[in-house]
Amino acid sequence: MMRKGAADVVVVGGGLGGCMAALSLAKMGLSVILTEETDWIGGQLTSQAVPPDEHPWIEEFGCTATYRDFRNRVRDYYKLNYPLTEKAMKEERLNPGNAWVSHLSHEPKVALQVLEDMLAPFVNSGKIRILLNHKPIDALTRGDAIESVVIQDNLSGKLVELTGNYYLDATECGDLLPLAGVEYVIGAESREETGEPHAPLQADSKDVQAITHVIAVDYIEEGNFIIEKPEQYDFWKRYIPTYSKWPLLSWYAVNSADTTTMKKFTLLPNEQDIPALFTYRRVLNVAHLMESVYDGDVSLINWPQNDYFLGSIIDVTEEEREKHIKDAKQLSLSLLYWLQTEAPRLDGGKGYPGLRLRADILGTEDGLAKYPYIRESRRIKAHYTITENDVSKDLRDGIRTYQDSVGVGSYHLDLHHTTVSNRTFYIPSYPYEIPLGALIPVRVKNLLPACKNIGTTQITNGCYRLHPTEWNIGESVGYLAAYAITNELEPKEILHNPEHLKAYQQILMEKGVALHWPEEMEF
Repeated sequence: MMRKGAADVVVVGGGLGGCMAALSLAKMGLSVILTEETDWIGGQLTSQAVPPDEHPWIEEFGCTATYRDFRNRVRDYYKLNYPLTEKAMKEERLNPGNAWVSHLSHEPKVALQVLEDMLAPFVNSGKIRILLNHKPIDALTRGDAIESVVIQDNLSGKLVELTGNYYLDATECGDLLPLAGVEYVIGAESREETGEPHAPLQADSKDVQAITHVIAVDYIEEGNFIIEKPEQYDFWKRYIPTYSKWPLLSWYAVNSADTTTMKKFTLLPNEQDIPALFTYRRVLNVAHLMESVYDGDVSLINWPQNDYFLGSIIDVTEEEREKHIKDAKQLSLSLLYWLQTEAPRLDGGKGYPGLRLRADILGTEDGLAKYPYIRESRRIKAHYTITENDVSKDLRDGIRTYQDSVGVGSYHLDLHHTTVSNRTFYIPSYPYEIPLGALIPVRVKNLLPACKNIGTTQITNGCYRLHPTEWNIGESVGYLAAYAITNELEPKEILHNPEHLKAYQQILMEKGVALHWPEEMEF
């Protein structure tokens, strides 16, 4: 017999957006069931093992108060629990990994602990109930509304039917959308559809951004930790992408500043000023520590060399999906084996056998993240769709402001190589706002997107998908659902009624969600 569960709101997906949606709902006194496909909440930061990609103003502005609180808690966690040097203890803006991708590059397990701490009062009081290892498999709808969602326990196979007033899709791939018949888009839209200069002439739903299966390593210079040769190593060693004359497993990758050229990298810091990829996403720098708690620095390998773009895992058969996930894992393991055995060193030698796979860092047996890093999700067809014309510096003379803004963010239009055309962009953009119209589906009344599945195009997904923005989206959507339930309104009524829109935005501002960038800031 199928078990049942009920709450005011069901949040499907426990990534950053899902966690913040649940937190904001609980703060408003509502009950929440939060489901998560893996056994870790936190999505990008934890189960996908991606340190936060953030904009240059993140320390002063451009995120919600709770995201700033999270960042402070991460730093406090290291200062409270790790044997830091006196210098590290005094660093107000401590960067645990001293990485060059982020001012707060830190270990996935620390992110997990901090997120669990933030949710703890509401989990312990029963306001939030978290169901780990559960994924959605079905939804019952009536007319333009969802009546229930069925989730399956990945371990036992048992089913649970969940009911609520609202259902928030915070899954990494927008998995609830097709189950509930919600209108959505995936892959590349055509230039005619969006009016975007960089959109292709023809739409292609299979032309989706690359995924990456992240691995964790540390480096012990005199060590020898060479893994068993991966099954697909010979294939990946020979594989040359369409956009390059170099094999994918090489020190050459597309130059982000000019995607028509290639750039050379190496593994470790050097005097030749060649970018070192080990420090790119390093999450623990032992120079911060007084004691030898760690054998060596820890880094997460999420580089251009292990971006997997040979096929999409969305809207394909289960067999195809599993194949591409397996191949993405094989690519990452092949990259590690190449680094250990054949990667050219600057001293003329080959290989870095001291690179050690650290499965414990990611809480897995194989050393790979629990879930692939998903850059592009299914995206709702929304009341308003954000396009390249709204954010690109080439097309605008300033920030696009919205009367219905529910948050702010900033990032380049960063499109990784896609699965069919192998397109890639890194287009300068202005900081942006998040319009409420992009959070409301065109038809379904009681479903809301809570992560990177909002009304963007494939191109604008490239900047709205990053950590602080996903966090803001989830948080604002949680308050939106709470306001709609409390006032017995549909979200589109809040959008179109100036009085309710103002009242909802007032709640956001009181809760620390900035709606606009300061006019005095220069970009």
